[in-house]
Amino acid sequence: MAEKPKAEAHDAEQGVSGVRAVDRAIAILQCFTPDQPAMSVIEIQKRVGLSRPTLYRLLQTLAQRDLIQAEGDPQRFRLSHGVMKLSHVWLTGLEVVAIARPVVEGLREATGETAALFRVQEDRGICILECQSRHVLSISRGVGDSLSLTRGSTGKAMLAFMDPARQAELLATILNSADRARLEEALAFARRNGYATSHSEIFAGTVAVSAPCFDHRGDVVGSVGLYGPGARIDEQKLLEYSRLVREAGRQISVLLGFQGAEPAAPKRA
Repeated sequence: MAEKPKAEAHDAEQGVSGVRAVDRAIAILQCFTPDQPAMSVIEIQKRVGLSRPTLYRLLQTLAQRDLIQAEGDPQRFRLSHGVMKLSHVWLTGLEVVAIARPVVEGLREATGETAALFRVQEDRGICILECQSRHVLSISRGVGDSLSLTRGSTGKAMLAFMDPARQAELLATILNSADRARLEEALAFARRNGYATSHSEIFAGTVAVSAPCFDHRGDVVGSVGLYGPGARIDEQKLLEYSRLVREAGRQISVLLGFQGAEPAAPKRA
């Protein structure tokens, strides 16, 4: 078999070396976390396993591209503003419906019931995606349908994880003290369990369960839910579906940049 020309072999070796350098540079960027946003060379070296000369060369290159910055004495490194520029490009290009559609469709296929995605808009939740059940008897609210955040499982799943001050504003709109107490109890349940339920709140005979969705800042921005006739969704199925909507909410949140492991209840003063 004929040998490769020396120039071609050299180019191949350079290509492999270049890919390896890119992989190492990415490893350096990914070793920074919210818990440890600044690290010394020794700390970075322990995480990426590179020799000191190689690590310094890569850090210098990343600094030249404004992806890493050095500060202090002794010297520590942290991510620089170039990373924020990349993050801004990514966030600008996010199409929530497009990225969430496979998750919502999967929820519909797993349960056979209507699955939908809602977005917070001021004091209302708006349906931005709905995958209707294929059953002859099915429930549909339709894309564009909107409702107060104080009603339905989709609204309560969002309201429960909003800022306490904003919650108080919306709760104050409910004049009947018994209705307000019931809603406060439902919101407390949602915060404890990570999902909200409703029975015949929007349509008579309908059962619904929803979980919150969070963005990259950890703010609640929407909810994903299932709804169907109570004749098909008993308490056992409701519990099963609650686990599915929580997982769907987690998946959508991750796609939106959320890094928390579980929905966190808002801190109260």
